[in-house]
Amino acid sequence: MKVAIIGAGMSGLICARELSSQHDVHLFDKARGPAGRMSTRRVEDLHFDHGAQYFTARDPRFQRQVEAWVAAGVIAPWKGAIGVLQSGEVSTPETNPVRYVGVPAMNAPAKRLAAGLNVQLSRRVQTVARSGAGWSLTDESGETLGPFDALVCTVPPAQAADLLCDVAPTYAAQVEQVTLNPCWATLVQFEQRLPLPLDGAFVHDSPLSWIARNSSKPQRDASRDCWVLHASQSWSTQCLEQSPEEIAPQMLAALAAATGLSLPRVAYQTAHRWRYSIPPEPLSVGCLADREVRLAIGGDWCQQAKVEGAYLSGLALAEAVTQWET
Repeated sequence: MKVAIIGAGMSGLICARELSSQHDVHLFDKARGPAGRMSTRRVEDLHFDHGAQYFTARDPRFQRQVEAWVAAGVIAPWKGAIGVLQSGEVSTPETNPVRYVGVPAMNAPAKRLAAGLNVQLSRRVQTVARSGAGWSLTDESGETLGPFDALVCTVPPAQAADLLCDVAPTYAAQVEQVTLNPCWATLVQFEQRLPLPLDGAFVHDSPLSWIARNSSKPQRDASRDCWVLHASQSWSTQCLEQSPEEIAPQMLAALAAATGLSLPRVAYQTAHRWRYSIPPEPLSVGCLADREVRLAIGGDWCQQAKVEGAYLSGLALAEAVTQWET
């Protein structure tokens, strides 16, 4: 079959990788690189994992994949000190799960998965249509792509609903019920090391929900004290339409309040808005699929709000498509 996959995040890449040996698979993504929320922001010689911060592995299928990535040198355990911050008080748990990160950047596993696949980047799919010949797509330049025998959609639910509302209204309505809350991320480099005895922390009673010393992760430049700050879902929603220039100072003030520290001078700062980030109530179905029209829809919001969930959804998508052969 000739299969179109919209979205080159973890779910889309895993689905494509599973199908590529037996099918003609075409991946489309609006971004400049694969990875979705496992992306890495590069600013001259600075690097920030501004989306997914790390991942754990509990499902045996994902554990096997993680072991393969470790062996290939594209991920490694992050051994930084992880704790909890609340009103300037620091606490650390007695035990921590093994947290993995991509090396030398979080997008390394996605790049490995994409190697050898037909991935068309910087190509936003604007509309999809179904006819007797199969599925056809139209990009934002007006070019028609296809026809394809099957369509897999791994974009956020709101975007999937927009694409499918005319051709698959029942699925569009179902997908539209799943919300993804936003998350503001601030990326900052301090001129001197922030004197906090943690490399990552879950933050309570604050506009922030998470902070990480990005430079503490393996194969990063430890000489630059670079941090990623994630705002809480509620604060991000409240401040959704503010500009990055307005957001970054507020989140730095929240960092000072949460740590009780006087922050070092800032060498670089910016903010990034993840408009679709965290599903407060993810589904637990793996994916949605319709054999009759050969349409499958998935993503981390179909399984868990985690990298592992995105991976498992990708497997479920590939399994659904494979069953359409018979």
